[in-house]
Parts: sequence; C-alpha cells; structure tokens
Amino acid sequence: MPALDFKTLDLRDALDLAILIEEEAKARYVEFTKTVGGRYAGDASEVFRRMAINEEKHGAQLAELRRSLFGAEPRRVTPDMIDEVEAPAQLLGRYSMSARRAMEIAIESEQKAYDYFARACRDATDPKVRRLFTDLRDEEREHRQLLERRLPDFPAEVGFDEDPTEEVGSDPG
Repeated sequence: MPALDFKTLDLRDALDLAILIEEEAKARYVEFTKTVGGRYAGDASEVFRRMAINEEKHGAQLAELRRSLFGAEPRRVTPDMIDEVEAPAQLLGRYSMSARRAMEIAIESEQKAYDYFARACRDATDPKVRRLFTDLRDEEREHRQLLERRLPDFPAEVGFDEDPTEEVGSDPG
C-alpha cells in the first residue's frame, strides 16, 4: 500500500481521498447486506442497506464538489492508499447477526472515520485541506451520534448470539 502523507495533499487529493473512503464503506455495507441476508423488516441486512445508501449520498455530495472545483482532472489518490478507513472490518460480516450488532458495527465504523479525519486535520498543512478534514471529522461525529441515539431502538435479540466459529461470509441457507 503506497503511503499517504496528509502534509502533501492538496484539496483535489483530499476530496479524492474522502470520496474513495465513502466508496469503500458503501461497497463493504453492500457486501454485508448479502452476507447477512434479508430475513425480516428491520434486520441486520436492512441496517447495512441503509448505511450503504448514506455512504453513497455522502460520496455523491463530495464528488459533486470535486467536479465543481476540478472538473475531470484525474485522481492521484488511489483505492490502494486506503484500507477500511470507514468501512467495517471485513471480518465482522457474519450471517448470524442481529440488527443491534449491525448498528454497533456502523457506530464503530463512524468512530474509525472520525479518528482518521481527526488525525488528518492535525497533520494537514494546506489550510483548505485542513478545513475539509475538519468538516469531515465533524460530520463523522454527527453520524455516530445519530446512530447512537437510534441504538436503543434495536434491543438485543434472542437467538442471535453470534457463533465465533462461523466462517466469515458464511450463509448456511
């Protein structure tokens, strides 16, 4: 993985980085919807589907800003420069997952993104990049807080004790 130095990023690179982070998170949430399968309204699959939609919306907003500022200039930041910045860890995807656990994973992912952007805004030297990273950090905090407020709506579910021996991505059905 090529190293990413926040000190050397310009605004175009920073926007591309942010867009890639949203795309990676969306892709992982879509993958998780398939892993956990849809069994009933409000299940873990639905939680992940909603998260994928939110990541897509945020990525589209960032992409529009990028287009307005930089047109079709090519990306210099590539997907191999990030790894699960906001995306939930791939190892967390399991068939036997409650909606509450899905919400907890989403909260953890928003916290990871907050931590990443907090570090990025400290290390960035370009004032425009620092402002973008500060805004993104604050948005991730808001996203996490929103999910935390919703967590009580997802009580622990009987019969959804995750099996630690279950293979990642397994689906017994």
